[in-house]
Amino acid sequence: MKIALIGYGKMGHEIEKIARERGHEIVCTIDMGEEKKFGSSEFKSAEVAIEFTSPESALHNYRRAFAAGVPVVSGTTGWLAHLDEIKEACEKNGRTFFYASNFSLGVNIFFALNNYLAKLMNRYPDYDVRMEETHHIHKLDAPSGTAITLAEGILANSDRKEGWALGDNAANDNMLRIDAFREGEVPGIHSVIYESDADTIRITHDAKSRKGFALGAVLAAEFTRGKKGFLTMEDLLDFTR
Repeated sequence: MKIALIGYGKMGHEIEKIARERGHEIVCTIDMGEEKKFGSSEFKSAEVAIEFTSPESALHNYRRAFAAGVPVVSGTTGWLAHLDEIKEACEKNGRTFFYASNFSLGVNIFFALNNYLAKLMNRYPDYDVRMEETHHIHKLDAPSGTAITLAEGILANSDRKEGWALGDNAANDNMLRIDAFREGEVPGIHSVIYESDADTIRITHDAKSRKGFALGAVLAAEFTRGKKGFLTMEDLLDFTR
């Protein structure tokens, strides 16, 4: 498969390594300041573009890729205020877009576990729930997209919280508090904590490296080839089977 990489930092290099190991060809890499490459024949030859950049540039990258007729797999977070535009492009204009706040298989299992636990704990009001996430100092958005996905899972399966908020912005007990920390080169640690006067229940996912994220992105690209519409990890993994 011919793959273009939008964003050629540490994650882009890890994706390139895994993609080549799986027999794929990297036909184009686009990094900051190289936007003219979106119009190149090399980029247009890609069957899928994998995008990991920044919240500020992500939406522009999607638009440019769509204009070139190239499907997009993206793991960039912090741009979801514009999600409806991307879904509309898929539904009305025949574009293809695969989005995940986290491509790690382990994290997506963690999402499913989080949803089940939230549903179970909703029966026990003595337990309050909060969240913590830690990432490397280079991560620009907070809370992380993964943390937001976890929070949305809790809110969908519990009637105790009316929304989520970052840190001290959680002004009352009706808000799900998310504390975000930025330390060193931590790939990503996410914890959901249920606490009562008697005990604490904590579930945690601790990423050891970027490898799991990169492999998941390549698997998503393989899954996306030849498909149309808006796709997610739920389509790829289908835990209902």
